[in-house]
Amino acid sequence: MKSPTPESPVTAGGRKKIVSTAKGSLTMMAMAILLITSIFSLRGLPSEAKYGVQSIFFFIFAAVVFLVPFSLVCAELASTYTKSGGLYRWVAEAFGPKWGWTAMYLEWQTIIFWFPTVLMFGAASLAYIAWPESFDESLASNKWYTLVVAMLLYWAATFNAFRGQKSANLLSTYGGLVGTIIPGALLIILGVLYVALGKHSSLADLPFFPDFSHFNTLVLAASIFLFFAGMESQAVHINDMSNPARQFPRSVFVACIVIVALYALGTLVIGIVVPADNINLLQSLLVAYKALWSAFGVGWLGNVVALLVMFGVAGQISALVTGPSTGLMAVAQSGYLPRSLQKVNANGVNKPILFIEGAFVSLLSLVLIVLPTVESAYQIMSQMATIIYLIMVVMIYLAFIRLRRTAPNRQRGFKVPGGKAGMIIVCGVGILGALLAMVLSFIPPSQIATGSPVIYVSIIAGGVAVFVALPLVVYKLRRPSWRNPDAHFYPFDWQIERRKPWEVSKWGYGYTPTEEEVEAAETDAINNHALHKHM
Repeated sequence: MKSPTPESPVTAGGRKKIVSTAKGSLTMMAMAILLITSIFSLRGLPSEAKYGVQSIFFFIFAAVVFLVPFSLVCAELASTYTKSGGLYRWVAEAFGPKWGWTAMYLEWQTIIFWFPTVLMFGAASLAYIAWPESFDESLASNKWYTLVVAMLLYWAATFNAFRGQKSANLLSTYGGLVGTIIPGALLIILGVLYVALGKHSSLADLPFFPDFSHFNTLVLAASIFLFFAGMESQAVHINDMSNPARQFPRSVFVACIVIVALYALGTLVIGIVVPADNINLLQSLLVAYKALWSAFGVGWLGNVVALLVMFGVAGQISALVTGPSTGLMAVAQSGYLPRSLQKVNANGVNKPILFIEGAFVSLLSLVLIVLPTVESAYQIMSQMATIIYLIMVVMIYLAFIRLRRTAPNRQRGFKVPGGKAGMIIVCGVGILGALLAMVLSFIPPSQIATGSPVIYVSIIAGGVAVFVALPLVVYKLRRPSWRNPDAHFYPFDWQIERRKPWEVSKWGYGYTPTEEEVEAAETDAINNHALHKHM
């Protein structure tokens, strides 16, 4: 999961306009590059390397049933509802603020589940920096070492974030370059040289198409959907394109080809140098670097790359400690969290929410103690993050369908191609793909030891149920006093039109409300607590 950019709807707050570039400043290729850099990550490559050449099929499949349709849907919503709020506005425009708040919360909760996985990966990277590989493997597999390092990494990033976003952004920027781009390029280049020189290949001899009759062998592939996450926060940039209807589909097409190619090549390189039976979800990327450099007589450079990857992990954590919580607070100021949780320090950082976030992450990390291995704990956190994220994705699809019906005349800067048939195909494929990945995520994978299936499934099912219910409980307990009087959130269309969210808009095509209409709707929302009335 990647950090939202400063211009993303996740970090937009109140009535203040999103900082953006001028119309036409973003070209087709620039948008494609933005999508590529915001989605591609090294951390998930080992889980797909177990599939060998079949991983290519899974990457293509996930791109077709998730990345492409979800990109198109988010692009239409972002180009239609351009005021602040992002996915909160999209879902609330369709179903009311209760479900908009829930969607925003689920995105934040996805990051919470994502944190333990990247922290475990960071601990494994640290273990591979200096010691002999046999000791590295033993240390990276130690539960208590992983738990201690994970907590140190997370809380160090949190206390650094208290100093302000500028400090966190600096680390995340350099971390992205040094810890993802450079190691990613090295992995592919070394892999190509390794094969060109005729070195031994450990790639599993499997057919291109998987055996769909054995669901437990397909579970790891479901995590690809989470690798492709982040489109909902990048789609806002579509408004900076001169001709979105023509340029954006091409950008998505180019980005999908490059992303699939990068993931496939990186995955195959790991499969070539690490036998399928020896692949570990946390360590095999680092083992692959060591093996590749050793093949050229400079194995010590594997330790250097491990240090770079570790720095990249620190950058990712730094970026995501504050980003999602900022978006959550921008929405919460409309009355979804107590005022005591909305306070910021002198650097503009919301410390109460970061402490709550840290408590969640620390509690979830204790799953290391319950499960048999670090690898199984990593897997279960990944699957829980995938399920919660996909629930949010389905909500966005349903909001898209509803808004096509209730706001047919709303001016759209970009529209999913194909008219009504295009909408049905895109949403049908996207929703079915998301539901399939959710079902798979509840099944213990056959490739790794997860202990008792009952405990594994119970942790996932119980965790998902609790964390999906939390925003609904908070919404039920909300009080008018929770609303920040200094926060001015641009009203929803249905508030301005004085209708219910599910009623069809009477506005004509391209209608723009006057300032008087907007101010009247905002006044009603404040005086009558309209944001809290529509359940």
